[in-house]
Amino acid sequence: MRPGSGLIGPHTGRVSDTTSARLLQLLSLLQARREWSGPELCERLGVSARTVRRDVERLRGLGYPVRATLGAAGGYGLEAGTAMPPLLLDDEEAVAIAVGLRGAAGIEGVEETSLRALAKLEQVLPARLRRRVSALHTATTPLTGPPAGPRADAAALAVLAAACRDRERIRFGYRDEKGSGGGRLVEPHGLVSAGRRWYLVAWDAGREDWRTFRVDRIDDPRPTGVRCAPRALPAADAAAFVTASLARARPLRRAVVTVHASAAELADRFRVTGAEVEPVDERTCTLRTAPDSLEWTALRLAFLELDFEVREPPELAARLAVMGRRLLSAAGEGPADAGGDARRT
Repeated sequence: MRPGSGLIGPHTGRVSDTTSARLLQLLSLLQARREWSGPELCERLGVSARTVRRDVERLRGLGYPVRATLGAAGGYGLEAGTAMPPLLLDDEEAVAIAVGLRGAAGIEGVEETSLRALAKLEQVLPARLRRRVSALHTATTPLTGPPAGPRADAAALAVLAAACRDRERIRFGYRDEKGSGGGRLVEPHGLVSAGRRWYLVAWDAGREDWRTFRVDRIDDPRPTGVRCAPRALPAADAAAFVTASLARARPLRRAVVTVHASAAELADRFRVTGAEVEPVDERTCTLRTAPDSLEWTALRLAFLELDFEVREPPELAARLAVMGRRLLSAAGEGPADAGGDARRT
């Protein structure tokens, strides 16, 4: 544990892993009962009375109000009304958890739970960390409007995550992009989060191959109780497998554009990799890219503020033409075009 870390509180000096574990155990005991005698704590923790007293002082230094009473009936206990979780987090981890709870809007059914957990966490955060979390929340404005796509069900995610952890076969119903359904028996490998969308990477026993499943299309996942041996995933990790799967699923429509700018300038402005830009000369280059949407590519090209010519596909040129006529019409320099000949891609 790094210097500056602690049980949701300030800490000075380095604490060994053994001491940290004992502090967690001591805090858990103090929360479990109103009063503990010194000898009882010594027995439970397997340490001397002096070590117990030293650990109590450490907890007090971390901000936990541990009271001590003297005499034959004396002992230790937490002040009345305190109910603090025994978490061992440094400052950065505590802030990260608080920010994550604020942003837990991508899983259906956990928004209220996240707010309750955040309220409990902020109660035990030191003032300096509460100010950091509050500043970040105040300075951030989320986009409003309808949800960006379907959202995963929290209960389904919990079942799938447990199956991945336990390497347990699982059954569920699955609907493809056309709405067709069917039962699946899979060996789950891992979950991948992509914004509001979640994916399950699993070995499909029926198809004898690796598959990617969108969690929002999974119905009634049920563990089978059958454990399965780990399989070698044909990718670096689950995220890489999902990325490759989605790329294969998209129809490949390459856009080729001649741009009157250096290759370095285009790569910087258009935010593409060097492999997608081929220099022609010092002031001309060729862009070759496979966009998700021709509409989005047309919009990005229009904002380049660079001269260019579309070489392929014709649909991209048509979309740019429709966009140009609409912009001229809006500026009062030409008639509007309904744009019916440029189909959405």
